[in-house]
Amino acid sequence: MAGLEALLALRDLANELVDVTLVAPEPDFVYKPLAVDEPFSAAPPEHHELAPLARELGVRFVQEGVGAVRAGERTVELGDASTLSYDALLVCIGGRERAAYSRAVTFWAAGEWSLDIDGLLERAAASSSRRIAFIVPPGVTWSLPLYELALMSERRARSAGISELELLVVTPEATPLVIFGPAASEAVAELLAVRGIQVLTSTYMHEEAEGFVTTPGHRVLEAGAAIALPAIDGPALDGLPADDDGFIPIDEHARVKGVEDVYAAGDGTTFPIKQGGIATQEADAAAEHIAARFGVPREPEPFRPVLRGKLITGEETLSMRAAVAGGAGEGVTSVDYLWWPPHKVSGRYLAPFLAGSTPHREPEPPGRPLDVEVSLPVEWHREPMALDPYGPPQTS
Repeated sequence: MAGLEALLALRDLANELVDVTLVAPEPDFVYKPLAVDEPFSAAPPEHHELAPLARELGVRFVQEGVGAVRAGERTVELGDASTLSYDALLVCIGGRERAAYSRAVTFWAAGEWSLDIDGLLERAAASSSRRIAFIVPPGVTWSLPLYELALMSERRARSAGISELELLVVTPEATPLVIFGPAASEAVAELLAVRGIQVLTSTYMHEEAEGFVTTPGHRVLEAGAAIALPAIDGPALDGLPADDDGFIPIDEHARVKGVEDVYAAGDGTTFPIKQGGIATQEADAAAEHIAARFGVPREPEPFRPVLRGKLITGEETLSMRAAVAGGAGEGVTSVDYLWWPPHKVSGRYLAPFLAGSTPHREPEPPGRPLDVEVSLPVEWHREPMALDPYGPPQTS
């Protein structure tokens, strides 16, 4: 998502000033935020072939993985042992997903393994516990899809006539989806309660010989079936700096710290929230800075994170928005749209491109007041991982 957002932004901002090469290991762009619906609808998420898209935009497409960056030589080593030179490089290779538990079925957003949701519900209903658990692992992850899986599973069980089945969400978050602010968290908690889905918050799950064990309490949790999100590690790309978990450090313009002419955006960076809309905002900051460097008479704006997310519930959809850097209140939630176009993940360029419409300066719905966005605190630039995605949102 970050890569395509940056590509579209550069074509808009600096079309005649830059020659752009798009490098990707796969031939298609898959809209992963909608992969959560595939187990329930059997419809694959939206995808677009990259080669014709690149031709349409007048850019070069190279289908290869990236093995290393040689910043001193201004080159990128590709998977086939060839190299590409650059004047500016934007790395959008994302994080590395891994299974957090051996006893749970991992939901992979990449769609490589589709969930047999009916089989899992039947297995849970036939077990002695009559429980299916939905687990957010500790560490770096993005929890929203798990709530969608729980809510849509409840609806599926109800429509299939599976009664007396306990659905349980286990999460390290202080409250459900706390990163979106109190208003959204309360709305999601109320929705879960109405649907009869139990939630264990501030709870970390690990595995021992006897099964799933919770912390605090060291309670063994019995479940006939369990679905978990993957944990996310940093890409640890050869030639670029990284923190202890492999994530690439960036500043407010998405420049890689300590490396000239290299930028990074998306889940592979040190910004702790791993979400597609946040990735597009990092990409916009990088594209504006690159365009200014190559002669566009425009002051590049820094990355100001506004989290926008849509929760699919199986019956109605909740839109949520929060200025996660703080200073903009408790966030907003609504069954109506809160941004435009109303895609699941917002993006200044990518969402309008997918919708076949014209990009807006900000993805706000027509006729609605704009939010005031504030700059990140200086402390975040010094230590970005200090923002705790499981704790309460910052308010100042």
